[in-house]
Amino acid sequence: MVASKFSQNIVPLIIACALFMENLDGSVIATALPAIARSLNTSPIHLNLAITSYMFSLAVFIPLSGWVADRLGARMVFCAAIAIFMISSAGCGLSQNLSELVVFRMFQGLGGAMMVPVGRLVLLRTVSKANLVGAMAWVTVPALIGPVLGPPVGGFIVTYWSWHWIFFLNLPIGLLGITLTALYIGNMREEDPGSLDLRGFFLMAAALAGLVCGFEAVGRDVLSSSIVVLLLSVGAINLGLYARYALRHKNPIVDIRLFQIPTFMAATLGGLVFRIGIGALPFLLPMMLQLGFGLSALNSGLLTFASAAGALLMKLTATRIIRKFGFRRVLVVNTYIASIYLLGIAFFQPATSHLFILFFLLTGGFFRSLQFTSMNTLTYADIPPGLMSKATTLASMLQQLSLSLGVGMGALLLNFTMRWHGVTHPGPGDFWPAILGVSIISSLSVFFFLPLSSNAGAEISGYAPPETEVKRTDP
Repeated sequence: MVASKFSQNIVPLIIACALFMENLDGSVIATALPAIARSLNTSPIHLNLAITSYMFSLAVFIPLSGWVADRLGARMVFCAAIAIFMISSAGCGLSQNLSELVVFRMFQGLGGAMMVPVGRLVLLRTVSKANLVGAMAWVTVPALIGPVLGPPVGGFIVTYWSWHWIFFLNLPIGLLGITLTALYIGNMREEDPGSLDLRGFFLMAAALAGLVCGFEAVGRDVLSSSIVVLLLSVGAINLGLYARYALRHKNPIVDIRLFQIPTFMAATLGGLVFRIGIGALPFLLPMMLQLGFGLSALNSGLLTFASAAGALLMKLTATRIIRKFGFRRVLVVNTYIASIYLLGIAFFQPATSHLFILFFLLTGGFFRSLQFTSMNTLTYADIPPGLMSKATTLASMLQQLSLSLGVGMGALLLNFTMRWHGVTHPGPGDFWPAILGVSIISSLSVFFFLPLSSNAGAEISGYAPPETEVKRTDP
């Protein structure tokens, strides 16, 4: 269903309220991580659980989002999800220990699991494919104000007030989102979404729980090696069982048959690999600047906000770049550029000019944002309307899973380096091996984009390959 011009403008802005909360929340907690760790009498490495538990909860509950939206209606689910996110944010702000913070972060993940995928589903059912790149930009540009404001605002609050207040920033934004949703978004639903695939849900939940928890515990001395191996084994076995089950089920909760669509497979699996590397950056960079270089949370936030500012600039030009060069060329070339900029962070030193760091992060954020916009849009280029809810579910699940793996990988590599150096607190020389490792992982995503045809996603991008143009002009 293609909506009116007014709806195609207002709906992305409404969805942006949800994305704004998520981006603001994630960037603020990453900046405040060392301060929160000191307040709760734990180490920053262990406090990584506050980030990973949120991402884990997202990954587990996202499979329910498409079916719940089809059954209850997009407006009802979207409003309820924002409300859950708001209430759990208040709980995070009132937490007095690590356990309470982790529990409320998991409830935040439940809200986010419904909020963002359902928002994307509303967008895809409102906007035509020809206008999708522009609509994605409309959604992301306002939402990127969150990461732009998050680090300096979070740093300011942590430096001069208390970290507990950073979570209360979500309350007025959430109220605005609920109000606009109730006024302007219809309660779209499927007439016959089918019954809930409970067996598939539990298999997928067990798979994700085992893999994410096992990966998070590797190298942290939180669990014994035998338990870590058991968790990873349980996750891998259940993932294999789910794959076999889903291929035989008519209406599985997560439809892996969507990987038969070349553009969907390249954008989601390539995106998963790319995001594993990039997902480690919000964890590693603030810690490097604060614990490694000795900067305050405020000064660290003022530097790291440059990445989000660069992303904001990219949204203003993404449509023209993709139209001129096409998805394949942009994704292949930009994978290398974004990975090189990520690698360059490994060469930062305590004596490196802050102006240089600011400019470098600004430029790197510019190219990373182009990669995200291209992957997010190409994901839905060839999806039939009837499979759109399943596509948003699977794509959102993979995105959040990759980010949690990124944080875990960054913490794992940092932990290995600290053990190698025989230290318990990271210093300036402990971060570069981790950043080198995650940059290599991001670069490997190029192998998913190389097999794409030159005109992949042309209906969305408006790109016409040179050979196509020649054929059109031949007599």
